[in-house]
Amino acid sequence: MRNLRIVFFGTPEFAVPSLEILFENGFDVAGVVTATDKPGARDKKALQESPVKKCAREAGLPILQPPNLKSPDFLASLAALEANLQVVVAFRMLPESVFAMPEFGTFNLHGSLLPKYRGAAPINWAIIRGEKETGVTTFFLNKEIDTGSILFQESLPIGDDETAGELHDRMMHLGARLVLKTAAAIAQGPVAANVQNETEVTLAPKIFRETCQIDFSQSTVEVHNFIRGMSPSPGAWMWYRDQEIKIFRAEKKELPPSYPPGTIYTDRKSSLLISTLDGAIGVLELQLAGRRRMGVKEFLNGFGNLFE
Repeated sequence: MRNLRIVFFGTPEFAVPSLEILFENGFDVAGVVTATDKPGARDKKALQESPVKKCAREAGLPILQPPNLKSPDFLASLAALEANLQVVVAFRMLPESVFAMPEFGTFNLHGSLLPKYRGAAPINWAIIRGEKETGVTTFFLNKEIDTGSILFQESLPIGDDETAGELHDRMMHLGARLVLKTAAAIAQGPVAANVQNETEVTLAPKIFRETCQIDFSQSTVEVHNFIRGMSPSPGAWMWYRDQEIKIFRAEKKELPPSYPPGTIYTDRKSSLLISTLDGAIGVLELQLAGRRRMGVKEFLNGFGNLFE
């Protein structure tokens, strides 16, 4: 039985359950590395701590927030923690000087069944591409992103109407349990790791604003998957009369294909349909730029005149 001393790397909410499950199950977490504090969205002078920093501070864990992962000062501080294992969940790419430092290596939790959906947005792209199943993977880090040898995987189904946000929350807790399983296995001794099959690789690149514009010339299924794959963040959007409208939730509807894709039909009370290549989507939740997110009935009650 190995006595593990762990340094945890992570920043967003997705990483918090993984950090919590380690120290709650008796693992020696020597320190936490997270992003530097950021200016608030409203008050730029008020710096905001990352969710992982808040968790670490409440647990009384040492915290490092390096602006530069290659700086000699950070590397010296990291080495001083004397970890023999590092765990990474939702953090930026580590240089080799960092991931190769501990005796038992550095493993990462990724939100897909690798080698499928390597990249920055695996949850979003799995839904956009219409996958019925996804999962989480732990693997040892190496020089190339998301390519290291696989330790463990757990799969879970994707609901037909499930959004990226809903799937994120389920995967966050499944991933934490897999982090615990992986750390426990490494504590028992060497773990067999399997090289990824490069013939099965698919990619999940970073999503930018222009990526999020809805293409209604696609099929109803494709448009529906795109909307839920971008919901709640960053949000799929469309232009209508020089207004940006984000759509967060929709349902598949039938409509004669003779209507041009992107045509809007509404009773201005409770129904808002937008035609696609082979049918339509019925909008359920949406947001006008500068306004809050609303259900379709409330939106049409306040902004129905937009569709006159």
